[in-house]
Amino acid sequence: MQGGDWLIPLGHGVHAIDTGFHRPRFDAAYLIVDEGRAAFIDTGTRHALPRLLGALDSLGLAVDDVDWVIPTHVHLDHAGGVGPLMHALPRAQLLVHPRGARHMIDPSALYQGALAVYGQEEMDRSYGQLMGVPAERVQVSEDGMAIRLGKRQLEFIFTPGHALHHHCIWDPVSRGWFTGDTFGLSYRELDNAAGEPWIFPTSTPVQFQPQALRSSVLRLLAREPDAVYLTHFGRLGQVQSLGQNQLALLDEVVTLGHVLRDQPQRHQALRDALSALYLRSLRSHGCALTDENILELLSIDIELNAQGMGVWLDREQR
Repeated sequence: MQGGDWLIPLGHGVHAIDTGFHRPRFDAAYLIVDEGRAAFIDTGTRHALPRLLGALDSLGLAVDDVDWVIPTHVHLDHAGGVGPLMHALPRAQLLVHPRGARHMIDPSALYQGALAVYGQEEMDRSYGQLMGVPAERVQVSEDGMAIRLGKRQLEFIFTPGHALHHHCIWDPVSRGWFTGDTFGLSYRELDNAAGEPWIFPTSTPVQFQPQALRSSVLRLLAREPDAVYLTHFGRLGQVQSLGQNQLALLDEVVTLGHVLRDQPQRHQALRDALSALYLRSLRSHGCALTDENILELLSIDIELNAQGMGVWLDREQR
């Protein structure tokens, strides 16, 4: 499979791979190449495997040229394809947060957790069966550790808030963070007429912790990066302003949660409040889409963010 518009060169040896999950420009995996050695950061679901291997073909790389497969965390839109990809890459090592390693070796609990959130129909359609990785091919990250890829060193920091099993990866060559979901979500359809991106925090189930997320975002910003590489979606500059915008929305999300915590129809109230918050923020940003189009694009996020807020609020009450 040769690269098409789903393989996006970003400079500095970094390539985004649109995994095809849900819709175009929704879910990215990244391929970093340095001195002929390669690393995948995030994989998408198992259905992304042809594109992941096709990216290697398009860049003239063999499967033996891949040293690392690195999920930012083990949610299935980021790591569902890890098992099949590792099976296809005989020399690669998997590098995962220590809290996620057991789920990559035996993904049965991960599957059941996702099943509880998405239901069987969606699991069958979007994710399929998961494949474990042999334990001897799994390494765990440490906060502050670095690994070599070609002539560059990739550095890892732990970034809880979205998930306890989340780390972010610093690339000194591009001066960019690969942020998974820690730095929020930004869809290209919502850019304004000047091409400026809009970003918002994600609170999907089940480990959303707003204060930890705030600390993680500030830790990313402290490196003064030139870019962030979001799984959802793509390379973004203007990182400091995007970070502050995301933190402002995070504060509003927390306020909404506390106001609506005891509502009898809390989940629907959270959905409605998030919808109104996003629309108001996007109008201020200059997004030209209709309200109907915006809410359609954000429908999955609104539902999952409301679910995750509910889990967080219940945990706070305990």
